[in-house]
Amino acid sequence: MNSKQITIRIKRVYDAAEDADGFRVLVDRLWPRGLSKQSAKLDAWKKDVAPSTELRHWYGHDPEKWSEFKSRYAAELDANPEPVKQILQEVRKGVVTFLFGSKELQLNNAVALKEYIEFMLRDEVL
Repeated sequence: MNSKQITIRIKRVYDAAEDADGFRVLVDRLWPRGLSKQSAKLDAWKKDVAPSTELRHWYGHDPEKWSEFKSRYAAELDANPEPVKQILQEVRKGVVTFLFGSKELQLNNAVALKEYIEFMLRDEVL
């Protein structure tokens, strides 16, 4: 088993970049409003790990739909394994920060993606 510490952080893309962020990856399908690519200081933009437009619209940040959103999102990620593998490779290298544009800090796709990736990593270890 690899003893390297796995660290996935979550942060709004509008917040200032820090050295502690490690590999900075935007995990939204849409580019954040009012933000230049230069000021975002991204290492990658992974639109293909973001929820589908249909799922995003269905969810609409409704807290009562959170659990079902995570299930549907996980199913989308399961059906699209290549970009998930790419994220897993970066996470295994060191600190990764999932960046998102939403004003909703707790119930957003970056939080759901972090849970999904951590589950995948736990599953590898078992």
